[in-house]
Amino acid sequence: MASPPASFVTRASLAADLSRLGLAPGDAVMVHAAVSKVGRLLDGPDTIIAALCDAVGPAGTVLAYADWEARYEDLVDDEGRVPPEWREHIPPFDPQRSRAIRDNGVLPEFLRTTPGALRSGNPGASLVALGAKAEWFTADHPLDYGYGAGSPLAKLVEGGGKVLMLGAPLDTLTLLHHAEHLADIPGKRIRRLEVPLATPTGAQWRMIEEFDTSDPIVAGLDDDYFAGIVTEFLAAGEGRQGLIGAAHSVLVEAAAITAFGVDWLESRFGSSSLRL
Repeated sequence: MASPPASFVTRASLAADLSRLGLAPGDAVMVHAAVSKVGRLLDGPDTIIAALCDAVGPAGTVLAYADWEARYEDLVDDEGRVPPEWREHIPPFDPQRSRAIRDNGVLPEFLRTTPGALRSGNPGASLVALGAKAEWFTADHPLDYGYGAGSPLAKLVEGGGKVLMLGAPLDTLTLLHHAEHLADIPGKRIRRLEVPLATPTGAQWRMIEEFDTSDPIVAGLDDDYFAGIVTEFLAAGEGRQGLIGAAHSVLVEAAAITAFGVDWLESRFGSSSLRL
């Protein structure tokens, strides 16, 4: 006799799990997801998006880190400039059309293409948002230092938002790039990169400056040091942990994890610590 098929994870069961973990109506939540860990989904990643929207309700907002699918960075020179012979071959960044980077999993691109979703205008630091405050989160995203003041990450902290790690590795908690920006520590790595931006008259090239998010912000840190910060945060009794579907998940307050990350960096690399 054949074994019965494994049960599916449903929109309703996910929404119930999310509510038990601590999502509430009106919440703004930034989601990092390892979709394959959640379980068999009747409608794929769209099931997760629908459940998130159910959990936060019509007054809430669901966000994800998009970045963009640009693969030309190996072409740039030491000053971050693109050789002239390559410029016409590189599609410009268009918030409405450019794909979310595949490195972050499938959920950001699914969210980006969900009707009603909006995306912020900084290519590398762009977030997508769906819900009541999507326009506020994505408006006026600075092109330089796009993880700092005025960014969707700063607004997530300002607005009392949350971050959900839905089976995702803890070292992918992007909000900690905002903590890196805020931390008062010397020697932060800075990166400059020339980027094509889509305009009605064609591509406009602009040099964008940012603290380097591709490597640890200062020397002496492990590549995955974000995971250490989150682990210590949870060990201190902060945040909540539980299963969403079959995925071990973590929910944290955006302001609390950011403050913890700033303190963590400054206690090790701040000016006062260097004098000890």
